[in-house]
Amino acid sequence: MIQQRANMDWMLKELAEGVPQTRHVVVLSSDGLRMAQYGTDTDTADRLSAACAGLQSLATAIGSEFPHGDGRMRLVVIETTGGFFYLMAAGARAYLAVLADQGVDAGLMGQRMRDLVARIGEHLSTPPRHGEQVA
Repeated sequence: MIQQRANMDWMLKELAEGVPQTRHVVVLSSDGLRMAQYGTDTDTADRLSAACAGLQSLATAIGSEFPHGDGRMRLVVIETTGGFFYLMAAGARAYLAVLADQGVDAGLMGQRMRDLVARIGEHLSTPPRHGEQVA
């Protein structure tokens, strides 16, 4: 487990340093628990993880309103006055979250996030917790 976390930290660093203006990178479980982080302190990563759990739940509820598809959240982007927030599905019951400054190249960020998820998606999955239904 420790070796796997070290590998993930290295890959998160690669994403953060490969896209200028990236502030925080966090991997979280669907129930809002931080799994890994880069470029942020633990308290900030935990707050982002908790907020992301609610956001992915809202996105899934909205997705279920579309007549075609499975309603699963794949990507949420929020633009605020100070920058951008990205939340991407990254394996079974896992998500990749990135906070970036206003000058970030949004296309590059999306591409690098997709590349990271494709490379290590199976490492970003979390098993269901006892009693949790598998979606």
